Amino acid sequence: MNIEQKIIEAEDRLAIRELVDRYAYCADTRDAQGQMDLFTEDTNFEVYYDPKSGVPSQVVSSKEDLFPVFDNLNSYNATMHFNGQSTIKLNGEKATGIAYCMAHHLTLEDGQQKFMVAAIRYEDKFVKQDGKWLFAERKLLVDWIENR
Repeated sequence: MNIEQKIIEAEDRLAIRELVDRYAYCADTRDAQGQMDLFTEDTNFEVYYDPKSGVPSQVVSSKEDLFPVFDNLNSYNATMHFNGQSTIKLNGEKATGIAYCMAHHLTLEDGQQKFMVAAIRYEDKFVKQDGKWLFAERKLLVDWIENR
C-alpha cells in the first residue's frame, strides 16, 4: 500500500468513526432528522433486545421510517451515549464495523428519577456515497440493561 492509499484509508476510518459519534450526538441532542441523515435511503435498521434469540425486536427498512424510532428518545428527560471501542473493515466504498456504547437514560416517573443503563453493541454496514460515509445497515444489540 502506497502513502496515498494509506492516507485515504486513514481518512475513511476517521470519517466512519465520526459517523458513529455523530449518531450518538444526534441521539443526545434529540436531533432525529440529523440522525436520519446519517443513513442511506434504503437503509436497514434492526433492534435486538435479546441478541441471543437472533430475532429482531424491531426492523425499519427505509430512512424515512426512522423518524419515530429516533424521536422516541424524547420520552426520556435526558440521555447520554458513551461510545467505546470499535472495529472497521474497509473494502473500497463499503465497510463493516462493530461499535460498543454505554447508553444512559433518565426519566421522571411520579416525581421519582429512574435511571436505565444499556450496554449496546452495534453491527454496522457502511457505504460511501458522493464522498460521504453513511450507515447502510445498523443492528443495535442490547447486551444488558440495568434499571434503577
